[in-house]
Amino acid sequence: MCVSPDMSLPDERLTLLGQDAADLPALSALLQDATVRVPDIGYDRRARRLAVILNRYRWEAGGGSRVRAALRLETVTAVQRQHWPATADAVLDLLALTQDGEFLVLTFAGGAALRARVEVIEVVLEDIDAPWATSRRPQHAV
Repeated sequence: MCVSPDMSLPDERLTLLGQDAADLPALSALLQDATVRVPDIGYDRRARRLAVILNRYRWEAGGGSRVRAALRLETVTAVQRQHWPATADAVLDLLALTQDGEFLVLTFAGGAALRARVEVIEVVLEDIDAPWATSRRPQHAV
């Protein structure tokens, strides 16, 4: 996985490139508990790119902050939605990014998922704005 040189600094922007299955667990951990508005998900069939704008909880900075980030999946040949919300402006909570055969899967709370068929793994996660403080720490049922 390629990492930006400033990743260790608490207020710096993160930029990561994942190019194989071994990179997905680290990317998934950084994406856990990100919030995503359905209108901020786009698939460009011609460019073969799935792009998601999200508010990422900054676990790597000790929590307590979020940052606006872009997630791009490249070489996408098809996208499938599962248990998708009926409301066009719904907000989804991202749980994980995993691989299932030739698919990269974004799994959301409540059972929703996006499955992107990819030719090769090429995932880019990039913080696109400065982080902001939040007192709302994600909670998980035990």
